[in-house]
Amino acid sequence: MTCRLANTLKRNGIKKGDRVAIYMSVSPMAVAAMLACARIGAVHTVVFAGFSAESLAGRINDAKCKAVITCNQGIRGGRILELKSTVDEAVKNCSSVKCVFVAQRTDNKIHTCSHDILLEEEMAKESLVCPSEIMESEDMLFMLYTSGSTGKPKGIVHTQAGYLLYAAVTHKHVFDFKQDDIFGCVADIGWITGHSYVVYGPLCNGSTTVLFESTPVYPDPGRYWETVERLKINQFYCAPTALRLLLKYGEEYVKKYDRSSLTTLGSVGEPINHEAWHWYYSVVGEKKCTLVDTWWQTETGGICIAPRPSEEGAEIIPAIAMRPFYGITPVLMDENGKVLEGNDTSGALCIAQPWPGIARTIYEDHQRFVEAYFKAYPGYYFTGDAAYRTKEGYYQLTGRMDDVLNISGHRLGTAEIEDAMDEHPEIPETAVISYPHDIKGEVALAFIVLKDDMADKDMIIKEVKTIVATKIAKYAVPEHIMVVKRLPKTRSGKIMRRLLQRIVTDNSDMGDITTLDDPSVIEEILETCKKYKLKHPTL
Repeated sequence: MTCRLANTLKRNGIKKGDRVAIYMSVSPMAVAAMLACARIGAVHTVVFAGFSAESLAGRINDAKCKAVITCNQGIRGGRILELKSTVDEAVKNCSSVKCVFVAQRTDNKIHTCSHDILLEEEMAKESLVCPSEIMESEDMLFMLYTSGSTGKPKGIVHTQAGYLLYAAVTHKHVFDFKQDDIFGCVADIGWITGHSYVVYGPLCNGSTTVLFESTPVYPDPGRYWETVERLKINQFYCAPTALRLLLKYGEEYVKKYDRSSLTTLGSVGEPINHEAWHWYYSVVGEKKCTLVDTWWQTETGGICIAPRPSEEGAEIIPAIAMRPFYGITPVLMDENGKVLEGNDTSGALCIAQPWPGIARTIYEDHQRFVEAYFKAYPGYYFTGDAAYRTKEGYYQLTGRMDDVLNISGHRLGTAEIEDAMDEHPEIPETAVISYPHDIKGEVALAFIVLKDDMADKDMIIKEVKTIVATKIAKYAVPEHIMVVKRLPKTRSGKIMRRLLQRIVTDNSDMGDITTLDDPSVIEEILETCKKYKLKHPTL
């Protein structure tokens, strides 16, 4: 499949160095598209198949893509995604695009344009052999766009040798991968996790890798574990958000399926809270699996901090990433740019030396790359995250630096408050943001989701305040706590706290919300916030 696709690209004028956008949901054809680009030396940029036409066009134009590879439609959680029509709308404003390759994911007929090429039909005409292009170690392998709350998305550039080496080595050692293992990472290929631990890392190691197209709760909340049983998955890697969602449904959907094949469980995307960690370890893994909470970023290319690798039998502390990977030298910095020595201290997490998987630049904007990652602490890579180094010398991620509150001079990560609140048995999900305060500078404002809509909200709020005061301190107790039905999340499961911030501060500009799984959640929370403010005029 890969060679036929590669030959099809070449026949249609795609050559070494050309950029190709891939706008597809998770599928064998999507992976073949990535590998076909790599085979002929073209640079792929996978755009998550939930982005709007405007967002897609922005990425195509920034990368000056010569072609787009897409599907007629996508399927996710029982819903049809109109991928081709989104591409049609996007490429109207993309002069660099010469052709659009369209694969058939469904049997539904779609409108075709003059620049469209029906992929399977053309692939059938091509040879099964396509010689690999010879590449330099620092040639571009792919670029992947990361979006912030402001500014245009950044095209993060990863290169051939360093990235592939790092993805392969971290996959092997963090997950204790062995030949013939079945590796199950349920991330979308539109994100870096899908690149490194669905495609490149596992395939470099000769692993069988699982492609997961659906959602954790379709057709029911047992979908992950049914997949584990059916495919006999050995390592399972998912996001804490998915775990928090699934634990709401209890143990029934987990225990219905045989999970005895599992040896390693992993979490990725954000710090995992204690309740989710213990549920994952005890219920899913039955206390028999190694659980690795991993920290890394799009820019790092692969896992940088995780409990494994380590000495055999070394302890794993729940909900902590713990140990730097080979070659990673983390340091904590204070507000004045001074390296913090010793343990039991918190600061800005930086990395002191380069490693193979580090991104090389932002496409055609190296100055922005330097300013974003190396200007704040000269001589160090600044992760943008805050971390705590424990008394034992392990690393615990406490949230983004812009998610650090300063309450009456006390610096506190929002993740620490969320972690404490999550310990309440009736609260599966929380999100904490900062809110300005005349005296304290800023205070914590929390949104909580309850397992039972009929529960006594006032009693739960009172109890959760006590938990935060006991676990952290009285100053950490959120000034305001709102009960909502659900939180705004991206399709990859990340909570979009910036939207909550804008809702609370009456900022009507929500920014780019195309990655939201369900945009209607904004109206829900706006209504809740409006009612809350009527009862609490100090907000």
